[in-house]
Amino acid sequence: MAFEGLTEKLTNIFDSMRKKGRLTEDDVRLAMKEVKMALLEADVNFKVVKQFTKTVQEKAVGQDVMNGLNPAQMVIKIVHDEMVSLLGNEAEELKLKSAGELTIIMMIGLQGAGKTTTAAKLAGKFKSAGRKVLLVAGDVYRPAAIKQLEINGEKQGVDVFSMGDRQNPVDIVKAAAARAKEQSYNVMIIDTAGRLQIDDAMMQELEAIKAAVPVDSTILVVDAMTGQEAVNVAKAFQERVGIEGVILTKCDGDTRGGAALSVRAVTGRPILYAGMGEKLSDLEVFHPKRMADRILGMGDVMTLIEKAQAAIDEEKAAEMEKKLRKANFDFNDYLTSMEQMRNMGGIGSILSMLPGMSGKMGNIADMVDEKQLSRVESIIRSMTPKERSNPDLLNLSRKQRIAKGAGVDIAEVNRLVKQFEQAKKMMKQMPQMMGGRMGGKRGGFKLPF
Repeated sequence: MAFEGLTEKLTNIFDSMRKKGRLTEDDVRLAMKEVKMALLEADVNFKVVKQFTKTVQEKAVGQDVMNGLNPAQMVIKIVHDEMVSLLGNEAEELKLKSAGELTIIMMIGLQGAGKTTTAAKLAGKFKSAGRKVLLVAGDVYRPAAIKQLEINGEKQGVDVFSMGDRQNPVDIVKAAAARAKEQSYNVMIIDTAGRLQIDDAMMQELEAIKAAVPVDSTILVVDAMTGQEAVNVAKAFQERVGIEGVILTKCDGDTRGGAALSVRAVTGRPILYAGMGEKLSDLEVFHPKRMADRILGMGDVMTLIEKAQAAIDEEKAAEMEKKLRKANFDFNDYLTSMEQMRNMGGIGSILSMLPGMSGKMGNIADMVDEKQLSRVESIIRSMTPKERSNPDLLNLSRKQRIAKGAGVDIAEVNRLVKQFEQAKKMMKQMPQMMGGRMGGKRGGFKLPF
């Protein structure tokens, strides 16, 4: 989970404050000193940290807070509100012109930040919103960049314009813009070249592209794992080329939080989206309040609900509930549930969005063995369709064949079958356990599946 270390430190600081009940000004100052250290260790820009802690402390030691019924909660609320403000207050998305006009978007950033993949993710998002999108292969320097864009474009069902790697990027972009107008595309996304570090030749090329075609939005792609260095990169691009917004990539990795908490404050430009995984669908609108909730260990229930709505087929869910009520579910249903959880990011991702769990990700990692879940899936997929539908068929010889096919010991197969049988018994007992009111009209129990 991104921001794990920062979340854990801040959660510990706030827990200590809650235990004290009444707070003195010295308590608040000490807590702010610890918050400051936690933010600096998370690689947040030191100027941003200084201003943030100063603002929080000034508000926290006010008379209304110190004389209130629950000063600790008030201080935590102030920290939360200031963090939301730091991240941008409201969620903002890329503004597109009307469907009858062409919107040109230029993706910029250092090599390795994830521009090419992000361009394809963005193209897919706009395509699903009904736009006709053209991706433009403008990176003629990096080996396989054009091929990568073409493959991702094909996966997204989006056209890719390329003139190979021997043409000038400016000429490529001009030709792409002409093609886009001729064939009535209404969004054009340019994948530009990056470098391992800021250099003048890259900046000149980007300036030349902006001068050649009417770019509506220049979007900076930043690797969230680079921490405070991301701020220096963002500042350099903003001053030289100009940017309208930022997309943070690799937010699902071991992110310390520095980039997310610094970029907006330093550039004055909004963080538009966050890349939360390697799949082409893993691009989320950046919600400042939700991100602040995650960082402060308050969970992110709204994003969890949205992921569930996107991942779970309502008809399948209703069918599954009927099966569970009658306790006649089988291993096919087990696979369906696992697939839905995977589409939501996995159990670890789901748990991390629940309030109070973000700061305990180390414990969650111990509780949830994703490799074990993969072995379970392998065992089920090694069964025949008849065996999945009717687990009673699983005799010793069948189990031995399944274990061999899944590459596991037969004891693991036996364990899974036993757990499955116990689950079915529990489901049969559920109506009696709930007093016979399961699914009844008078506030009956509804299964959470």
